[in-house]
Amino acid sequence: MIGDVERWWTYLMDLDVVRNRRSAKRNGDRRLRSATNFFKFSPVALQMQLLPRWVFLSLAGNGLLAVALLLSLGRSSLPQSSPQPSPIALSTSQSVESAPSPALGERHQLTYQQWVDQLRQEAKIVATQKPARLTVLAGDSISLWFPQDLLPTERSWLNQGISGETSAGLLKRLSLFDQTAPETIFLMIGINDLIRGVDDKTLLDNQEKIVRDMKNNHSKSQIVVQSILPHGGDRVKWEGRDRLLAIPASRIQALNRELEAIARQEGVYYLDLESLFADAQGNLKPNLTTDGLHLSSEGYQIWSIALQVYSREVLEPDRKKAQG
Repeated sequence: MIGDVERWWTYLMDLDVVRNRRSAKRNGDRRLRSATNFFKFSPVALQMQLLPRWVFLSLAGNGLLAVALLLSLGRSSLPQSSPQPSPIALSTSQSVESAPSPALGERHQLTYQQWVDQLRQEAKIVATQKPARLTVLAGDSISLWFPQDLLPTERSWLNQGISGETSAGLLKRLSLFDQTAPETIFLMIGINDLIRGVDDKTLLDNQEKIVRDMKNNHSKSQIVVQSILPHGGDRVKWEGRDRLLAIPASRIQALNRELEAIARQEGVYYLDLESLFADAQGNLKPNLTTDGLHLSSEGYQIWSIALQVYSREVLEPDRKKAQG
């Protein structure tokens, strides 16, 4: 694995050197052969081939992110431990005073209404303190459990995820962070709808209403619809295994195509995470999950890198253009 990373790092670094040499063609041919050999013999690189094109192009221009992703993908054979959520839903890279919060164990015993009250309190504090580059995670337990130390540090973060949340539930509580004026909102919702038997039309209608509500109340924010993540298929160990297995991968793929169409229609962003997390059968890769539904530490590392790459390659340029 270390040898693979070293060869890939050398290849990336040499790209910049080649660009500045008159013998670019000769050296380029040599580097192309090296890259071909790397992809031929490296299992890690075979996973890299499955990445969306925008991720690959960005990684090719950023050696640090490339190495981080390679190291993460290369650890698939190591034992996986469950990520630990932050003791509070509010997590920021700035020195923002957080709301008083129950201990971690107590938090898991909160009722839905207690969760809503907690998130309202945290959003209220953020709205008062106005941290720089505020970014909201809106969703269910997959967003809720995003480890604080893996959130990109150049932003301030407000986590508005609730375990077991559905699109209908999120739609009803969007007003909790109406006064926070975030720079960006990352939305991921839908898997619990499918688990609970909600039909596709209802789910998509709710998604559209969520996006429109966000546009109306956060007109200056960059709104990013993220794809619904796949589940682990036959490898699922989650307690609701039978309900997950009743959801074919093709259904999630079709829904994600509809979500992309909604994002395009509403003039917001769409981040395709499914391509990063799904294997050849469309199921969640085993090294990226703890139980076939929730993400492992490695899964969150991949998501974190995707957020960084997408922010740098898509969101940042658009934000600068908008600012003139």
